[in-house]
Amino acid sequence: METVKNYIGGVWKESISGKTEDVIGPADGSVIGVVTDSVPADAEEAIAAAKKSFYTDRTWRDMAAVDRAAILFKVADLIDANAHDLAVTDTLDNGKPLREAEGDVADAAACFRYYAGLIDKPEGGIYDTNRGFGEMFNMTIKEPVGVCAQITPWNYPLLMSCWKLAPCLAAGNSLVFKPSSKAPLSTAKLFRLFEEAGVPAGTANLVLGSGSNVGNVFAESEDVDMITFTGSTRVGQGIARAAAGNLKKVGLELGGKSPVVIFDDADLEAAVEWVMLGIFFNAGQVCSATSRLIIQDGIHDAFIKRLAERASHITIGPGMENPDLGPVVSEDQMNKILGYIKAGIDEGAKLVCGGKRYTENGCDKGYYIEPTVFDNCTPDMKIVKEEIFGPVLSVLTFHTEQEAIDLANDTEYGLAGAVLTKDGARALRVTKELRAGITWINCDQPTYCQAPWGGYKKSGVGRELSIHGLDEYQETKQININLHPEAPVGWYEH
Repeated sequence: METVKNYIGGVWKESISGKTEDVIGPADGSVIGVVTDSVPADAEEAIAAAKKSFYTDRTWRDMAAVDRAAILFKVADLIDANAHDLAVTDTLDNGKPLREAEGDVADAAACFRYYAGLIDKPEGGIYDTNRGFGEMFNMTIKEPVGVCAQITPWNYPLLMSCWKLAPCLAAGNSLVFKPSSKAPLSTAKLFRLFEEAGVPAGTANLVLGSGSNVGNVFAESEDVDMITFTGSTRVGQGIARAAAGNLKKVGLELGGKSPVVIFDDADLEAAVEWVMLGIFFNAGQVCSATSRLIIQDGIHDAFIKRLAERASHITIGPGMENPDLGPVVSEDQMNKILGYIKAGIDEGAKLVCGGKRYTENGCDKGYYIEPTVFDNCTPDMKIVKEEIFGPVLSVLTFHTEQEAIDLANDTEYGLAGAVLTKDGARALRVTKELRAGITWINCDQPTYCQAPWGGYKKSGVGRELSIHGLDEYQETKQININLHPEAPVGWYEH
């Protein structure tokens, strides 16, 4: 099995250490790939290559906008041309059903097309200013930040990479990139497509391996001008602290414990389907997963009965078989989720369905967990307060609108939230009160590259996607122009 290598300065190379790491497929625990296992010296070499690319060579930075856009459009075309291979890679690497991975690949191509299309669009502004120094006007322009470090998670290996790479490259930056060691294979293939599309050597550099070996180097480096990270709040806090050394720009998309609030006038059947999508899609390994169901007491019993019935018919199996629910990403993740399930039982929540590792139909070697629903939960329970990142739903009940709002906001996170009701005025009222960066009314989880993504509180800093995502990777420069450039005679005589 050929080792997948780092890509530094336009060269594919193994780690300086010579060490490698197996990539484990969650469907059956088998080895599906081997990647180089980088050490800090590899990260430093990649940073040096990006710095040279941006500050010395300047090929990408100074390239005409229309030419840079053409290369990113070509990347999108190459993603489409390799869609099946990329989708299969993510399914084997992450475990998600193939149709979900196919959707991710389509979204990845769309993301590159969106940002390629933004490159040559008007931006900045011109302003009349005061005459204190003569007849003046002011203009602003956008410039790339410089050397950007990017670290992505394992739950959307290809798509999350594109969320960061596309706007960063569109803005004219050079970068160093590290995917999760749990699911790095599709990102490595994406860098092959960069090479084929004509992204200049040194502009985009790939470093594989563990976060502890590489991530700290990225965060602490004085030669990195910006770092972005998607993952746990704990790790994000560490990156923010390390990045303070040179006050580099920081973008963090972190954890979530998002609520879905259902009022008694909601369409019950539709609400059940949205709730299932919100917690069981991608095996619940979604930062915005609506893992807290907050339901009005009048429809609670009927809803939970219908939800349990629907959950009992969910198919479970390897992602290549296109089940409803695939495995979670690793044995460690499976054991963590099972630990939370045990805590829910120990704390007195009512286990409605699921709650165990799934081992039937040849799944005994993989990392499968039954779709799990806990009822009779209270806000102080561990399963209600902490992010589980698995197919586990906690149910709380409310009577009044204000109780629903209070329960929804009773969390240290603020990434997303959903409200289901036929009362439009109430939907807007409650949604406005949710302390979350992403909200949905009468739906759950729709995401588009044209709309901003990011959270409040401990769910992160900054925004990805949309024009806001491009702005994150740019600096705004102010230029003041004197229309009559004679000297300010007599200024010091006052």
